[in-house]
Amino acid sequence: MKKRILAVLLALCCLPCLTGCGEKEAPAVSTPPPAASSVVQPEPEPIVKPEPEPEPEPEPEPVYVPSGTNPLTGLPMEEEYEDLRPISIMLNNSKDAQPQLGVSQADIIYEIPAEGGIPRMLGVFQTVEGVETIGSVRSSRPYYIEAALGHDAIYVHAGGSFDAYEDLANWGVANMDGVHGGKDAQAFWRDSNRKANLGYEHSLVTSGEKILEYLTNGPYRTTHKEGYAYPQTFVEDGTPASGTDASQVTVKFSNYKTGTFDYDAETGLYLVSQYGKAHTDGNTGEQLGVTNLLVLETAISIISGDTEGRLNVRMTGSGKGTFFCGGKAVEIQWSKADRSSPFTYSLADGTPLPLGQGKSYVCIISPKSSTLTYN
Repeated sequence: MKKRILAVLLALCCLPCLTGCGEKEAPAVSTPPPAASSVVQPEPEPIVKPEPEPEPEPEPEPVYVPSGTNPLTGLPMEEEYEDLRPISIMLNNSKDAQPQLGVSQADIIYEIPAEGGIPRMLGVFQTVEGVETIGSVRSSRPYYIEAALGHDAIYVHAGGSFDAYEDLANWGVANMDGVHGGKDAQAFWRDSNRKANLGYEHSLVTSGEKILEYLTNGPYRTTHKEGYAYPQTFVEDGTPASGTDASQVTVKFSNYKTGTFDYDAETGLYLVSQYGKAHTDGNTGEQLGVTNLLVLETAISIISGDTEGRLNVRMTGSGKGTFFCGGKAVEIQWSKADRSSPFTYSLADGTPLPLGQGKSYVCIISPKSSTLTYN
């Protein structure tokens, strides 16, 4: 018993030593960071600046189209000009008289041989408003008068043959004469530059403004006579449906003058050349270009006993011809009932020939003295 008590006491005595010598501090426990949330936060929406509103497209300017129609071309024109009497002007076309002035603004050009094989032209204008210098103006011949009468036109010339003056008087032709015209001669003048460089006979000119100024208080009516109607019809594309190729046309009027007409597909025009170069308008430098080319055959002869070799040209009746448009050619018939009637054209089967909308160039030749070739 004593031994058990002694053992207990010894054990109790050792307890402080064990506590003081063998006890170690427990390591500090670090608190782990809070676990990341498993919820994924959405990316912030990018800030998008609104696109500026596009500028509205400007409305295209409407293209103004006159409500009237030019009876000589079928093209639009102001209504106030539709019923006017055209102005037909004799134009010198000798080599020495080039360049012509104002010729590119003519709606129809008639070219017919004169004495010496030198053709002259008759330019027909539905209106000469806005046409600047025109010329040089040449003298009259009866057959040009007949071409003008077919349009009920006022005829502008500078002198004329004896026969022409007789016809002007006997036929009651409304005409303006730059040589023997008295008051109407005030509408003409001599261009000093042409006079110095081309010669006196190639220097007489006029202008649209001068002609209209004269006609304002002149003796002639300026609108068509009652019942007059130009019968020609026009279509947008006058190319003959059954035509043969005609990209280049050559009209040899005489040994003096050959005209060539080259078809330009881009513009749809026959571009005119003569005397070996482009036929240009001296006002603008523009080469003549026409939609319709007509070559009419008729009888031409020297007037018996005429020492100057002046010509008779049959302008009435009917005859053969060739029509060119759109790079194609077709044979036609022409007719002119009397000197005051217009030319009319028909196809071989008698159907009236429509022309293409645009300007026309009419060559009047004799198959005995002139030639026509094309390819």
